[in-house]
Amino acid sequence: MPDVPPLRPQVVAHRGASHELAEHTLAAYLRALDTGAGGLECDVRLTADGHLVCVHDRDLRRTASTKGLVSTMDLADLSELDFAAWKNPWADLDDEAPEADESLHSVLTLRKLLETVADYDRRVEMAIETKHPTRFGGLVEKRLVEMLREFGWDQPGSPVRVMSFSFTALQRVERLAPDIQLVQLFDKPNQWPMLRRVIGKDWIVGPGIKILRQHPKLRDSLVRSGRDIHVWTVNKEKDLQICLDLGVKAVISDKPRFMLDLLDTRFGPAE
Repeated sequence: MPDVPPLRPQVVAHRGASHELAEHTLAAYLRALDTGAGGLECDVRLTADGHLVCVHDRDLRRTASTKGLVSTMDLADLSELDFAAWKNPWADLDDEAPEADESLHSVLTLRKLLETVADYDRRVEMAIETKHPTRFGGLVEKRLVEMLREFGWDQPGSPVRVMSFSFTALQRVERLAPDIQLVQLFDKPNQWPMLRRVIGKDWIVGPGIKILRQHPKLRDSLVRSGRDIHVWTVNKEKDLQICLDLGVKAVISDKPRFMLDLLDTRFGPAE
């Protein structure tokens, strides 16, 4: 493998500080910000009435303990659901726990998350993943780019990058807003030979840590490509070491504070 100079990667909080708190809740993102994460990752889906919300699964069984699809429900209906109880199902039995702030545990709109990032007292980057397939098709990317324009974040220097496993979705974003950084995600090693031939010359590549662990030749090929590499989901010290050896630019982690502590030990505290 070519020699890669040591590099301190950006730590991006995967769905917030999702190891500690319920994913995609405002509470999880505030925890990630307070612990020093350099970036926040979120997944976005469209509600039936056209709002972008931060939810990973197409259905609500896992994170809201109810039947139904995000795409068939209005935002008002989603706002009545508890998106945090599944993470700590015994919370109601703790008589000494402070009263919960419902705004920290309800469905999170992308607009609210972007406003939180915009108002924070330091630069924070956003990695926004559009989920596919979806009944709305390209409308997801259209609405996303429209919102980023409202924030002025469709220009060079924007703190936002858009990610997807869908090559077509990223092409869509590139046509709508050519200055937004794009990250092509993939989770199978045999996808890379095709992707490297078709993705844009400035696109970032986003392999999963599992395939990097299992396929050393893929690691070599990614380094030789000369592209920036962002890796998900990095939660263990040995996996962080793989990323450091590759000169990865960003690690996406459920445990942002743990990753930051490991990097501080190696590189010293971040400025």
